[in-house]
Amino acid sequence: MGVGPVRFTKYHALGNDYLVLEEKEWPFLEARVVRRLCDRHHGVGSDGLLLRVAGEPHAVEIFNPDGSKAEKSGNGLRIFARYLWDLRIVDGAPFVVSTAGGDVTCRVRGDSVTVDMGRVSFDSAEIPVAGPRREVLEESLRAGDTTLTFSAATVGNPHCVILRERASAEEARELGPLIERDPRFPNRTNVQFVEIRDRSNLKLEIWERGAGYTLASGSSSCAAAAVLRRLGLCDAVVTVHMPGGRLAVEVGEGFAVRLSGPVVRVAEGRVFPESLSAP
Repeated sequence: MGVGPVRFTKYHALGNDYLVLEEKEWPFLEARVVRRLCDRHHGVGSDGLLLRVAGEPHAVEIFNPDGSKAEKSGNGLRIFARYLWDLRIVDGAPFVVSTAGGDVTCRVRGDSVTVDMGRVSFDSAEIPVAGPRREVLEESLRAGDTTLTFSAATVGNPHCVILRERASAEEARELGPLIERDPRFPNRTNVQFVEIRDRSNLKLEIWERGAGYTLASGSSSCAAAAVLRRLGLCDAVVTVHMPGGRLAVEVGEGFAVRLSGPVVRVAEGRVFPESLSAP
């Protein structure tokens, strides 16, 4: 990175906020720099970073606030799509964005963004989950002193879906970090605590891999809806309610999922090098 200040743009999707950066301006985005940028006291502050890859039509690298990379993010992709639309790089027609977790098709209608997230798989080898190859549905795990029933899925990134009579932020904060690093999940996992309000409405509390407790998550919404659809517990079209707001999820043929909801542009600014080098 050069000696001068470098640009960023900030968005949020239901309180799940990301900084969008251009690779040509941030060619050496080390984990240390990611952590500092995401720090809400010493940096700009965000739940993650989206790096627009130079030289590609529409490609993005996604970073968690701990500096690790994420394969895919539903809210992050919706934000990235809105960023391209704001720059007039894309228009209202569908377009493809490339991620480490596979290509997705996006469409922007003002502040509402829809992403075809791809096919959800429950295959232990694809997620991955340790043990013999199988669909990971309604298995048992222990977190602290609590025994839970979970199902696992991948939307290009791993998820552990746990059905509860009442989903609470307290339980997500307490048990989420234990489940994220459970040895049966070799790549760690995102964790969703799901409460069924009715067949068309789900409530989620979320612990995100590498990010912690999160107000909203698009890929978590997709994974939870797909798992409950696979178990016959919800309809194909559901509204997912989270502390940050609501998203619409459609579970189609072969468990292909479509995610829709609002994105808000927050700010544009410049990051000064001294903030990244300070202790």
